Amino acid sequence: MRGGFWPLRDIPAVFWLVALLVVTLVHPFVAASGWLMIHLLLLGAVTHSIVVWSNHFTETLLHAPPDPAQRRRQSRRLALLNVAVAVVVAGIVSGAWWLTLAGACLVAGAILWHGAALIHRLRRALPSRFRPLVRYYVVAALCLPIGAGLGTTAAYRLTGPLHERVVLAHLVINVLGWIGLSVVGTLVTLWPTMLRTRISERAERDARRALPVLAGALVVTAAGAVSGLVLLAAAGLLGYLGGLALVAPGFIAAARAKPPAAYPTWSVLAAVVWLAGSLLALTVTVASAPSWTDVGARLDWLAVPLAVGFGAQVLLGALSYLIPVVLGGGPAVVRAVNAEFERAGALRITMINGGLLVCVLPVPSVVRVLCSVLVLAGLAAFLPLMFRGMRAARRVKANPPPPPRRTDQARPAAARGGRGGVAAGLTAVVLAVAAGVAADPAALGGTGRAASAVPASGETTRVEVTAHDMRFTPSRIEVPAGNRLVLELTNTDDREVHDLVLETGRRSGRLAPGASATVDAGVISGSVAGWCSVVGHRQLGMVLDIVVAGAGAGPDTTAHHDPAGAPPAATRAGSAAADLDFMADPGPDFTAHDPALPPLTAGTVHRHRFTVQELDRDVAPGVSQRLWTFGGTAPGPTLHGRVGDVFEITLTNDGSSGHSIDFHAGSLAPDRPMRTIKPGESLVYRFTANRAGIWMYHCSTMPMSAHIANGMFGAVVIDPPDLPPVDHSYVLVQSELYLGPQHGTVDVDALRAERPDAVVFNGYANQYDHRPLTARVGERVRIWVLAAGPNRPAAFHVVGGQFDTVYAEGAYRLRPDGGAGGSQTLGLAPAQGGFVELVFPEAGRYPFVTHAMIDAERGAHGIIDVTG
Repeated sequence: MRGGFWPLRDIPAVFWLVALLVVTLVHPFVAASGWLMIHLLLLGAVTHSIVVWSNHFTETLLHAPPDPAQRRRQSRRLALLNVAVAVVVAGIVSGAWWLTLAGACLVAGAILWHGAALIHRLRRALPSRFRPLVRYYVVAALCLPIGAGLGTTAAYRLTGPLHERVVLAHLVINVLGWIGLSVVGTLVTLWPTMLRTRISERAERDARRALPVLAGALVVTAAGAVSGLVLLAAAGLLGYLGGLALVAPGFIAAARAKPPAAYPTWSVLAAVVWLAGSLLALTVTVASAPSWTDVGARLDWLAVPLAVGFGAQVLLGALSYLIPVVLGGGPAVVRAVNAEFERAGALRITMINGGLLVCVLPVPSVVRVLCSVLVLAGLAAFLPLMFRGMRAARRVKANPPPPPRRTDQARPAAARGGRGGVAAGLTAVVLAVAAGVAADPAALGGTGRAASAVPASGETTRVEVTAHDMRFTPSRIEVPAGNRLVLELTNTDDREVHDLVLETGRRSGRLAPGASATVDAGVISGSVAGWCSVVGHRQLGMVLDIVVAGAGAGPDTTAHHDPAGAPPAATRAGSAAADLDFMADPGPDFTAHDPALPPLTAGTVHRHRFTVQELDRDVAPGVSQRLWTFGGTAPGPTLHGRVGDVFEITLTNDGSSGHSIDFHAGSLAPDRPMRTIKPGESLVYRFTANRAGIWMYHCSTMPMSAHIANGMFGAVVIDPPDLPPVDHSYVLVQSELYLGPQHGTVDVDALRAERPDAVVFNGYANQYDHRPLTARVGERVRIWVLAAGPNRPAAFHVVGGQFDTVYAEGAYRLRPDGGAGGSQTLGLAPAQGGFVELVFPEAGRYPFVTHAMIDAERGAHGIIDVTG
């Protein structure tokens, strides 16, 4: 490979790494951030680097002479590849599947072009010892287009076990095929070169034998996954491990001849260890998981060690060795650049791998976050060190130093002070763990009355507990007095996030589906109550009772739950309801929720993207709640269409727990489109609006009442055929507020007792008293009304107005040409809707209310300002 600067070779990998760093820092605010981080690394930086360096090693292994035309073609391939990756990223982030498909096709075309170029060179080359290694790159190039097709298929409406099976096949073909084969083929010669030792005599023979084993294992694994044959998929993964074992002797022999002593070699060695460990864990996962859904849940856990432990470390380790070589300028330049890449090498290696090891263990979430910061810092250090290395190269080329003494060359930089760096890295990891525990001491167990009332027996009782379907199993645990109790908690739900909180303060932390945690309950001397703290789960009966075995009846022998699962001695002392003032003015900067019905748009297919977001939103002057929203507002966006129109909604869950969506405007089996999706997941909900009306949509995840009351609802307006035009069309969605603490979530106990603190139109108490609806005398006004509940009906009335048109639940109850009759109130049960029309006879301010007057007095009130 030619030395010096080559923009299409050198810039894109750095661009993808910088983009990865930025997304990692702001990932809580980025849609599909988990997918994005992995693909910026593996599809962006790693794939670009494989195309660059596999081309370089092919030239080297085949002794190909320099070819300017080949460089121009390589530049075009790299340009196409990076544009294609950008299109894929844009498609996933925007939810436009057609864009994802177009990008995947371009990626496949670029890699097939790359593979064809390798085959062309292979056929024209003279025989050489390591010629068979080029076949690794060719087979790898055949893998990526297949993997891209599987990934694109998984992104298009696949649900249930089929989705998990296709995702597994996609992971295997891309990570173990495209990346794994490229890495294995390269390390046969690069690893001894990095160690500055001889290549094993058997290396070429072992590599030649291993390739068909590895390729065959990929085919078997992917076929087993797609067809749903668990044992076949597991056998394929074992076969891949066997293929790695065939090439391992040469790798080990080189390391024994000259052990790693510098950052690049340690990074590559760590990457290989993470690959082997992750592959073994993946094999056990596939073979032992009770269902493909469980496999999918565990793949999320394995994605981190595969992407970071293997992908990132092999990339940065190889680049740290190769960049100094290709910069050119002679040994002095190489030494200067190497010195920069070696800065704090032992510290970085220890922080990355120690922190990553802690992250994949069942540790409290605060500990995991702090250790992930260490991992990110260790990896991100590569970027400034690379720029320092380039600056050092320019400096040395301008002012060459004298030749170094032999003693200076004898000890690599990493070897000097390496022990201190390892000690510092371990100290950083230990401090991160300690800081995490200090920030959340209950994560490791606190002290409570159950831990100190009787002497400890010195014995430990261990109990396995599962969280599933809003229940803990077992839900009652008997423990001998004085025994220490350790709970092994596993969340076996497919979609829901759960946790376990004990009244002593000890807790598991939030567990994603398939995740586990150990909860040390301490020494048990009396009853201890436990529950899931996810909003509404406790009230649905997700409670746990710990009692002393053989204890008689008494006040301290049963856990403290009421029959409905409400918290003990529940009060409203902390509720933001104390700050409600229905007469308060929200201030001049207040912007009301736009009540205007969105206009109809051209076309019969309406595509929308709803992102679940958890946001602080004001619901009354001086009162803020942590609402769960569709797209940042409560109610969510109002959709508008005609009978026969098709709606395609992409729902992405960026919340902290499971959510779903149910559109009453569509008629279809709820199993797939209305399923609960866990944080980070997406689904596509497509329905045809076959009937007119104003239809509710809402989250249908249990407890449904809490999800609706906390903001997850909205309206779809489907115009009746031949609906006449009017001067103004407004939409009012009535709902209730059950206020938790300021900036907190819904008070589920008040909700269950049906004690709303406020009843509001469009999410904010009395907002249209301060920002009235408008009309003119003689204009016809249509007001669509939806009673979103979750519990209270609506009785919509305009003070001083009379309705000459009433439409409710798909039928006209009154029309202007129906005689002398009129209507005063539109009555709606929860989830019902309709519209009324009226013409105002004179100028004035016309209040509108729900005529359940107690509800009007607690926020369901507004004004229509009619001018002459």
